[in-house]
Amino acid sequence: MNRTAVAMNEPMLEPTTLEPGPLQRRIDDTLGRVTALVRERIEREGAATVEWFVRQFYANVPPADLANTPDEQLYGAALAMWQAARRRPAGTATVRVYTPRVEQAGWHAQRTIVEIVNDDMPFLVDSVTAELNRRGLTVHLVIHPVLPILRNAAGDITSLFEPGTDAPPGARPESLMHVQVNPVGDPAAQEAIRAGLEAVLTDVRAAVEDWRTIGSRIAESATLTAAARSAMPEGEAEEAAAFLAWMDEDNFTYLGARDYRVTDGDEPDLELIAGSGLGVLRDDGVTVFDGLRHSASLSAEVRDFLRQPRPLLVTKANRDSTVHRPVALDVVLIKRFDADGRIVGERLVVGLFTATAYNASPRDIPILRRKVAQVAARAGFDPLGHDGKALLNILETYPRDELFQIQPAELHDIAIGILHLQERQRLALFVRKDPFERFISALVFVPRDRFDTDLRRTIQTILEDAYRGRCSAFYTQLGDSRLARLHMIVQAGPDGLPPVDLAALEQRLVLASRGWADHLRSALIDANGEERGLALAARYADAFPVGYRDSHSAAQAVFDIGRIEQALAGSGFSINLGRPLEAGEDELHVTIHHVGRPIALSDTLPMLEHMDLRVITEEPFAVTPRGAKHSVWVQDFTVRSATPWPADAADAKRHFQDAFAAVWSGRMEDDGFNRLILRAGLTARDVVVLRAYAKFLKQARFAYAQDTVEATLASHPEIARLIARLFAARFDPKLRQGTGADEAPILEAIDSALDAVTNLDDDRILRRFVTLVRATLRTNAY
Repeated sequence: MNRTAVAMNEPMLEPTTLEPGPLQRRIDDTLGRVTALVRERIEREGAATVEWFVRQFYANVPPADLANTPDEQLYGAALAMWQAARRRPAGTATVRVYTPRVEQAGWHAQRTIVEIVNDDMPFLVDSVTAELNRRGLTVHLVIHPVLPILRNAAGDITSLFEPGTDAPPGARPESLMHVQVNPVGDPAAQEAIRAGLEAVLTDVRAAVEDWRTIGSRIAESATLTAAARSAMPEGEAEEAAAFLAWMDEDNFTYLGARDYRVTDGDEPDLELIAGSGLGVLRDDGVTVFDGLRHSASLSAEVRDFLRQPRPLLVTKANRDSTVHRPVALDVVLIKRFDADGRIVGERLVVGLFTATAYNASPRDIPILRRKVAQVAARAGFDPLGHDGKALLNILETYPRDELFQIQPAELHDIAIGILHLQERQRLALFVRKDPFERFISALVFVPRDRFDTDLRRTIQTILEDAYRGRCSAFYTQLGDSRLARLHMIVQAGPDGLPPVDLAALEQRLVLASRGWADHLRSALIDANGEERGLALAARYADAFPVGYRDSHSAAQAVFDIGRIEQALAGSGFSINLGRPLEAGEDELHVTIHHVGRPIALSDTLPMLEHMDLRVITEEPFAVTPRGAKHSVWVQDFTVRSATPWPADAADAKRHFQDAFAAVWSGRMEDDGFNRLILRAGLTARDVVVLRAYAKFLKQARFAYAQDTVEATLASHPEIARLIARLFAARFDPKLRQGTGADEAPILEAIDSALDAVTNLDDDRILRRFVTLVRATLRTNAY
C-alpha cells in the first residue's frame, strides 16, 4: 500500500463514565489486536492515521459481528476500505465488487464484498441494499461510517475529521460503505452487480440534486392550478392546489419530473419537452409507463384526461423505484396551465409517498378528504349511525395507494360492497382496473380462519390466470375483523388485460378457498340430510388430524364417520374392505375403526395374511369426535391380494368383513382356511364347515396335515366353492324348504373339475371332502 502519511486532526475522545461490560471488553480487546496489526505492518508516519480510521470504521458495527470475526479479516476489510477511499474524483462514486483472496486482494473472506465511497446523501443504504436484493443477493453485514473528508483537486485525501466536530470549509461528509453478501465467484456477475450499483447511485445523486427544483415546479403548478379555477368545477382547483402544497410538506419524496406540451391539431396530443427532465427522469429516454411519449397508444381514459375538468391524476408507474424503496413509483400527472388558464400540457412528477402520507387520516389529506366526503354523501348514511361509522372505518383503512388512485364513484361502489359483507364469513372479490390498463388491483376478503400462505398462493394463481398477467405485489391485513383482507396487484401481460367475468372469477376463488371442513360439512349434509348432517359436522369439525385431511377426501371421511359412529355405539370395532378408484389392480384397502387405542400390528398382520392379503403399509389416525369419551383409531392398511377384485364386489366385501369380525371376536379360528373367503368367494359359515371336515379327517387319522389341506383347497378355489355349494344344497333349510336344489349338476361339475387336477395328493384330499359331504346325514351348521 502507499505508505505516505496523511495529515488529520487528532480525534477528540470524550472520557467515559461507565464501566465496560464483558462484551465491550471483548470488542476493545479485538480492536486493540487489529490496531496492533496496523502499527506492526504500516510505517510509523502513516500508522496513526490508519489506526484512527480503523476505529472509526468499526465504531458502530454490531458487537456480535465484530467479536466473532477473525482479526486478520477485520484488518483486511478496514485496510481495503481505506485504500478505496484515499482517492475519489469529485461528484462520482467509487464502487468495487470482489471476493477477497490473499493472492489478489491481500486478505481473505468467504463472502463477496461491495465497497462504495460516495458523497453522503439520503437514501444510500436503502437504495444499495434494495439493488443487491433485486439481484438475489442476501446482505449479511453493512458497515457505513460517514466521515468529513477534505480532498485536493485530484481527489486525494488531505485531512480526515471526526464525525460531529467542526470541519473546515471544503471538507464534505462522505459515505464509506462496506457490504458483505453471499459469495459471487463469476467475474462477469460481479461486474454486472457493480454496474447496477453505479446506475442506482447515479439515480440517487440526480434525485438528491434536483429535489429542490422539483419542489419549485410543484409550487408553480399549485399557483397556476389555483388561478385556473374558472375552467374547473367548484372547489376542484383549490383542492388540487392544496394537495400539491401538502405534497411539499414532506409527504412526498420527489425523485423525478418532466414536462409535456399539448400539440396542435383536432385531437390534443402530448409531446415531451426535451431537456425538461429532472432527477431520475433527466434522461429523456427513461419511460415511466408505456405510451406517455406517444399518446396515441395510451388508453382512452388517459387521453381523455386532457379534456377532463380535474386538474391532476395520481397513479403508479410501470417501473420500480431504484431510490429509497424498491416499490412501484408513485406518479402525479398535473395539468399545466398558462397565465390565462388555458391547458398547455402536463407535468409528470414521480416519487414515493412518505410514511406520514400513509399513516395520516384521509380526512386530513387534500383530494382524499374530498373523495371520502363524496362517498359518504352519496351513501346517505347517518354519520353517527352504525352504517355511517362502519363506512368511515372502511374508508380510513382502505389501501392508501388505492385511495389516491381510485375515482369517487368506483370507491363508493366498492366501499358499499365491503360494508354489505358485515362480518359475514364468506369470500368476496373487488377489482379496480388501472385507467392506463397496465394492471388490476384486487381486494379479496377471506374468512380469517381459512387464510394462510397456501390459500394466498392459490388466489394469486387464479388471478394471474384470469388476467393473463403476473402478481407484482401483495399486501395482507389481519386485524380484529373476522375477515382477512388480501390486496393484490396483477400486471397485464403482453396482450393487455382481457375481459373477465367477475362473478365467475369470484366463484372460482370461493371454491378454492373452501377448506376441508367446508367440504366435509357439505358431504355430510348430502349424505344425511341437513339436520343430521349439521349435527355430525359440528361433532367432527375438528375431529380429524391434519395427516388424515391431507390424504383423505371429505367423501372418504363421511364413510369413516359412519363406521366411527357404529364403533362408538356398538362393540368398539368396525372393519371395511374397499378398493379406491386410483388403486392398482391388486391393491385393496382394509380400514379398521377401533375405540380407545390402536390395534397392534402383531395382532392384525397374521389375520390379514391368513385371509390371503399381503400388508404393504399402514396409516393410523386418531379421530376425536366432540363429546366422545375416547378417541377412535382409524387404521388404514394398504394390502395386495392374489385374487382379482370381482366386478360385483358387494358380496366379497360383506363376506370378508363378517369373517374378519368373527375372527377378531373369537367366534372363528384364525388359520389358512380363511384364504377361501376371497379366493373362493365363501362365507364365514362355508369356511367353518370346510374347517370342520378337515378336523374330522384329522381325527380319522387322515395322512395329510392341516396346512397341506388348507393349501390344497386354496389352490383349487373353484372346487372348494362347489363343495360348499354341495353342502348347502343338501342341508340349507332355505333351499330345501323352497324349490329345492338338485345335487346332480353340482356333482357333475365337481367330477369335471377333479378330472383336471393333476396332482395325486390334491385329488385325494378333494375327493375325500366330497365323499364326506355326501356321507353326512344332518348338521347343526344352520
